[in-house]
Amino acid sequence: MKKAIKILFFFSLLVAVFASCKKDENRITSQGGTAPQLSASKSTTIPLSFTDKDLEAVKFTWTNPNYAFTTGLSSQDVSYTVEIDVAGADFSSPGKKSVSISKDLATTFTQGQFNDILLNDLVLMPSMEADIEVRVKSTLTNATVPLYSTPLAFKVTPYAIPPKVTPPGTAPDFLDGRLFMVGNATPGGWNNPVPEPSQEFTKVSPTLYEIVVPVTGGNSYLFLPVNGSWAAKYGYIGANNTNSSAGDDFKAGGGDLLAPSTSGNYKIVVDFQRGKFTVTLQ
Repeated sequence: MKKAIKILFFFSLLVAVFASCKKDENRITSQGGTAPQLSASKSTTIPLSFTDKDLEAVKFTWTNPNYAFTTGLSSQDVSYTVEIDVAGADFSSPGKKSVSISKDLATTFTQGQFNDILLNDLVLMPSMEADIEVRVKSTLTNATVPLYSTPLAFKVTPYAIPPKVTPPGTAPDFLDGRLFMVGNATPGGWNNPVPEPSQEFTKVSPTLYEIVVPVTGGNSYLFLPVNGSWAAKYGYIGANNTNSSAGDDFKAGGGDLLAPSTSGNYKIVVDFQRGKFTVTLQ
C-alpha cells in the first residue's frame, strides 16, 4: 500500500512539473520593437508668418516600430507622441510640448499652430531666431519601455501675435498701463483703492507685469488696471476660486483667483501675451 502511495505521489509530481513547463512554453513575452524613424517636410528651417498662419508649416512622418511578441508581430494599436522642445533641453524643459497621435504615422501643423506652441509653450521671444528639436515617442500597452526616434533639429523665428488678453494701457479708461492687486489674500484686503506702491505691479514690458507681495493662504484676489475702480478687472476664466493656485489662465472680467494654501511672500507674474499668470513662493 505504501509503495502504491509513493508511486502515485511521484506520478503526481511529474504531472505538476510537466504542466509547469508547458505553461512556461506558452507564456507570451514582448520582444520589443524598432525605434521609429522621424522625417519632416522641412529640412533645417520651419518658416512662420502671420500672413500665412493657415498654411502648412511642417509635416512630420514616422515609421511603424513593429512591436513583436513571441507569437509574432503585435496587432495592438500603437500610440505616438510628437515632442517639441528647445534645443539642448533633452526634452525635459517645463514648457516641452507633447502632441498625442492615436494611430497615424503622420501629423501636420499650420504656421499658426506651430507659432502658438513656440510662443505659449516653449515661451520663445517673437522675432528672434531660436533652435528647437522634435522627436516622436511610440508606446504600446504591453511594452513597458517607450521607443524614441532620433531628434530632428530646426531653426525657427516666431512671429508676434496680438496678446491673448488685452493688457492695461490699451483701453480709454486706463491709458497709463498700470496694474494692481486687490483681495483678502493681500494686506489691503478688498478695500479699493489698494495701498500704493506695495500692491502695484512692476511693468516689465507692455504685456508682462510682476509683483512680490505677502499673500494670505487660501484667500482670494483679483487684478485691477485702475486703482480705486471696479469698472474693469482681470480674473480666472472659470468660476470663482477654481483656478490652480500655482498659476492658470485669466481673462478680462474673470472670477476671483484662489491664492496658494500656505501664507508667505509670493512672486506673481501676469503675462497678457500668453493669457497666463504664475504664482511662486519666494
